[in-house]
Amino acid sequence: MQTSVVQYKLIKKIKDERFDEENIHHCHLLINIGSRDFQTLIVDHSDNRVLYLEDYVLPSVGSGTELMATLDSLFDSHALLKAGFWKSITIAFKNQKFVQVPQALFVDTALADYLRFNARLDSDHEEFLYTVLPKSQAVTVFAVPKNLKEWLDSVYANNKPVYTHQSGALIEATLQYAKNRTDNPLYIYVDRFRLHILAVQNGTLHYYNQFLIQNFSDYVKYIMLVMKLLGMDQKTGQVMMWGYIGKNSPHYHEFYKYINNVTYGGRPDFLNFGYLFDEIQDQHFLDLYGIYLCRQG
Repeated sequence: MQTSVVQYKLIKKIKDERFDEENIHHCHLLINIGSRDFQTLIVDHSDNRVLYLEDYVLPSVGSGTELMATLDSLFDSHALLKAGFWKSITIAFKNQKFVQVPQALFVDTALADYLRFNARLDSDHEEFLYTVLPKSQAVTVFAVPKNLKEWLDSVYANNKPVYTHQSGALIEATLQYAKNRTDNPLYIYVDRFRLHILAVQNGTLHYYNQFLIQNFSDYVKYIMLVMKLLGMDQKTGQVMMWGYIGKNSPHYHEFYKYINNVTYGGRPDFLNFGYLFDEIQDQHFLDLYGIYLCRQG
């Protein structure tokens, strides 16, 4: 695979002092692939301890071909990503071609039919996959480029990855977080390019959707729209927020102008973190962490 421009930028890397490359056969490799960003996480199987995290942005990627070329370059230059002897490998995709189906109604021969409800499909160039979400008793059906899936399969030819979707990882992580609460706040995840909104009632998923963000005002618009849809009061309703908004950022203060009860979500309780990860704000990377709940093994 060749291209004249391959570009990626590492913006965060943390390695736990306990991480040992000789023991990665005891570790789970988690990968999160977006159209213009990429994250990876390594977790020790024995105690669910996060040992390694990287976050990249892919600023020059503008097409599927450029994404594959950039990933190919990144993997080639990386000391760990092409290793094949992990305990498990789970890869999540961040895209808009997905749908949630109740598990009781799911038929695995109808993937394209489900997706046609909210996406335009290209069966010649896309593969249709699904992942079962045990906490929500739902199935996420999603489409991925065939050539990207084939390339990943070839990279991990001797250790077949489990494929999942960002939406499923967020749903599972949010349900895990909500089980320890007695109230029902609105949960939001601010991604670099999209806003995800979830609601949980009585321990079950009540609402999930994602919205394209073009201006900052879109955040507030969509949050208010969903609060109204769910019958939540703007002044008294609680909003729990994760994602790429800092605790002292101008964007957070803008949120607070319109929604009085905005608080940040914490780190998940299904993973353990050493002190080196204290430099990461607690509300970051919930989708990456949530992939751990979608793994097998």
